[in-house]
Amino acid sequence: MRHVRRRIVRRVTRLAAVGGLLLGGAMVAQSAMAGEPGGPAAQRGAARTLSATGADLVDRLGTARTAGSWVGDDGRTVVAVTDARTAAEVERAGAEAKVVGHSMNELEAAASALRSAPRVAGTAWALDYRTNRVVVRGDSTVSAADWARLTRVADGIGSFVRMERTPGTFTPRLNGAQPILSTGGRCSAGFNVTDGQRDFILTAGHCGPAGAQWFADNQGSRPVGRTVNSAFPGADFSLVQYANGAAGEGADVVAIGNGNGVRITGLADPSVGQRVFRSGSTSGLHDGQVTALDATVNYPEGTVTGLIETNVCAEPGDSGGPLFSDGIALGVTSGGSGDCTTGGTTFFQPVTAALTRLNVKLIVSAQAAGGASASPSSGAAVPSASPTQAAIAPGAASPGSTAPVTGGAGTGRTLVARLTDPGAVGPGLLVIAGSLVALVATRYLRAERDRKAYQRYYSTTWS
Repeated sequence: MRHVRRRIVRRVTRLAAVGGLLLGGAMVAQSAMAGEPGGPAAQRGAARTLSATGADLVDRLGTARTAGSWVGDDGRTVVAVTDARTAAEVERAGAEAKVVGHSMNELEAAASALRSAPRVAGTAWALDYRTNRVVVRGDSTVSAADWARLTRVADGIGSFVRMERTPGTFTPRLNGAQPILSTGGRCSAGFNVTDGQRDFILTAGHCGPAGAQWFADNQGSRPVGRTVNSAFPGADFSLVQYANGAAGEGADVVAIGNGNGVRITGLADPSVGQRVFRSGSTSGLHDGQVTALDATVNYPEGTVTGLIETNVCAEPGDSGGPLFSDGIALGVTSGGSGDCTTGGTTFFQPVTAALTRLNVKLIVSAQAAGGASASPSSGAAVPSASPTQAAIAPGAASPGSTAPVTGGAGTGRTLVARLTDPGAVGPGLLVIAGSLVALVATRYLRAERDRKAYQRYYSTTWS
């Protein structure tokens, strides 16, 4: 009998995991909003198991035998490899292998050669793992002569460097969601961060140099803080220290209005193919996919490297705003081309790289930080290096939990733990079966409601 019950428990656990995938992590995210211990931990554990495989395999197999990894449309990890033997190793590890003609070493050497060529403003390039190419783009400001010179450089590297003209111009996206204003212009707050004693706003570096004073109104009567560290060009991030030293209550929440918000539970480096969300005051909430990593953009103001490339649209006014998915902070808006009518390309400064350079930590929810009631400035807020649930099922990702969940909070047990209790196996199976049908059926309605709420009440995390 015990053996039978254990088998039933394992089956329930597997069903619960499948339910989480079908819902794009909604059950896990809502459990975290309810304050149930283990909610974020369960998310991080599932993500490590299913989505960290690609990066782990690339690290283990080396850049001479691989050429990057991405998340396929079906949510499965795909690793580009250069030979059949390496492909077999990838398949044994449970990932999908794609044999390609050029290793990561060759792709990076090509990017290095492009960086060594004379700089041409209005160009950008990135490593396209899925096509095993280096894609070079030139906007409408690049002259025919400059484009021809750069094309000759690309031809000398090899046929795996693809040249593309793109409409619009590559420019930093000024202004943004929840504006902060100075005499130099208008920008956006991104995420709240801390050094354990003082709190700061992480935003784009092109928003202003060190020493810039920021206000929450045009009259300059509501001081926000002062830029104390800035990197642009090269990178694109800056720190604005709060005037009173503290971010205040709700520093871990991205508010969307009507008492709702998205709790920031950690940070991560995104995966190619992952579904992501960006918020900004000009265009509201928009989503798309990560199309490339380690991108280089030659803005008129200077060259920025190491960026996240996406097909999420953005417009002037969206700069500095947050990039996130399932409550996980990923980046701050740097710049791009196009608009949200015709589409375009938008680049983001990775949060992980910025925080490492700045030696600060992301302010996350108390549950994610491992404490029940830690204040943002206590130093208990710690970054999470885990991948997001969106890397498991990129097409089903959500911005994060957008409403508090009642019931079950404070019980000390996660949803899966309660359903897999051997004393409640029967009810657990019934609940899971019914929940899967009901929750999947309402997925579309909830996504549309959340999108409209973001467009009406877009916000960033500073108070």
